[in-house]
Amino acid sequence: MKNEKTLVIIKPDGIQRSLVGEIIRRLEKVGLKLVAVKMVIPDNDFIEKHYTIDPEWRRITGEKTIKSYRDKGLKPPHDDPYKITEIILNNLKKFMCSGPVIAMVWQGVHSVKIVRKLVGGTEPFTSDVGTIRGDFVLDSYQLSDTD
Repeated sequence: MKNEKTLVIIKPDGIQRSLVGEIIRRLEKVGLKLVAVKMVIPDNDFIEKHYTIDPEWRRITGEKTIKSYRDKGLKPPHDDPYKITEIILNNLKKFMCSGPVIAMVWQGVHSVKIVRKLVGGTEPFTSDVGTIRGDFVLDSYQLSDTD
């Protein structure tokens, strides 16, 4: 069995909504061990180091976003997937720098897979009930597109 470590970040909205204790409780409840925790107010450099963006990810994400706009009968802000992801990344940076975040390192057998299951899918609106995103996230890709 593989004992590994994984990073969990509680974003500014999770802190503002007092979800820190509940998130920690859920991770401890499945047997993971909290081995490091730090509250920081990130700046752009911190965020850019964390979100090292692969060009292939940018292309795929941009294409999915363009398709999503068109599926809703909307005109995307750009036809270039890389320009779309530039907008997404700038919005993400602004959001992540809007307040403190809590960075935690969790350890346990298969901790990466376990955390992914507990946190839920990256599209909050379609995340399963019972996951952290499914239970607590109020945002969706559609809402962030309108911001």
